[in-house]
Amino acid sequence: MNRLGRNRGGVIGSLALAAMAASVGSASVEAQDEAAGYVARIEAAQSPNRQGYDGYTLAELMARFRIPGVSIAVIRDFKVHWAKGYGVADVETSRAVDPTTAFQAASISKPVMAMAAVRLAQEGRLSLDQDVNELLTSWRVPVSELHARQAVTPRSLLSHTSGSDDGFGFPGYKPDAPRPTVVQILNGEAPSNVGPVRFARRPFEGQKYSGGGSQIMQLILTDLTKRPFAELMEEKVLRPLGMTGSSYAQPPVGPVAERTARAHDGRGQSMGAKWHVYPEQAAAGLWTTPSDLAAVAIELQTAIRGPTGKVLSQASAREMIAPTGLGPFAVGFVIEKRGEGWYFNHGGANWGFRCNLLAHVRKGYGVVVMTNGDNGGQIIREIEERVAAAYGWDSLDKPIPR
Repeated sequence: MNRLGRNRGGVIGSLALAAMAASVGSASVEAQDEAAGYVARIEAAQSPNRQGYDGYTLAELMARFRIPGVSIAVIRDFKVHWAKGYGVADVETSRAVDPTTAFQAASISKPVMAMAAVRLAQEGRLSLDQDVNELLTSWRVPVSELHARQAVTPRSLLSHTSGSDDGFGFPGYKPDAPRPTVVQILNGEAPSNVGPVRFARRPFEGQKYSGGGSQIMQLILTDLTKRPFAELMEEKVLRPLGMTGSSYAQPPVGPVAERTARAHDGRGQSMGAKWHVYPEQAAAGLWTTPSDLAAVAIELQTAIRGPTGKVLSQASAREMIAPTGLGPFAVGFVIEKRGEGWYFNHGGANWGFRCNLLAHVRKGYGVVVMTNGDNGGQIIREIEERVAAAYGWDSLDKPIPR
């Protein structure tokens, strides 16, 4: 373009730029139309009708399951293809859900925290296979014969194979209730509303889901860096990935607080408090949007493909999809085969919120669904299946949007 402008005059250069702008504008409209075709197919009653819920539109499914609000982000070719909100964020105000509405990620907080831990390992601040008592300063894993030959490690905590026996899902606290410290949570001391974290088996002997293990990881990260957890997560993961609609602050503050959805029960009704507060930030404390969670999935997909992502190297990303040999968890995510494809995923269930992240390990596609109702789980799998069918996941044939 510079040579053309110098040799033939600025008019030709301007015409070329105008033609390019028109072409880009046309491509943008085309892309929007194509995305709209996929959206319409997913929202509509499914054809062919395979029974089950295929005969229902997405709006009818939300009404059937009494789910006030749903927000979806679909990933294609390693980027968000489209994002859209449905229903209301709050039945008391009738505020509509849009792509910027913040939901509680619940247990999806765990693999996002794991990404920060893996980044610190990448920086040489810790090892995933290090004895956690070498990293902790404000609490200790109790000395036991269970750990005589194999210490509890970050890898074991992040894959739920540490031997921690709590099985916690945390109920959270009303916004005006006293909240415990992480050490009080681990010890089961007031005002904690759960019991202590105990170890019942040797590390890597078996797999049992452990919210308490995630809280040990939270303490490791804050003991190691001397930083408040929400600030650390902002620095290591959220800001580098452009997750401007997300925060681990509990309760939420600033712009995120202004966009939060309300929690609703299984009847789609409000439950008094707008939502619960989770001092168990690593396990359940992330406020976010589907598009922001999609950024986490895309980071992992991009880094796995290599040579690097924005946060993780290729080697670090591979740690997050490498199963430990026991159970479905790698370092943070569940790894599973669906049909002919291999995926990483994680679900979440807080008081009045349900959500799920699902993404292909290799192919750069996936979907994040977030809901603000206790029945949200009933619609999430249906949406995932509709997205997979519309986009032809794990198929050699390119689907045609309707």
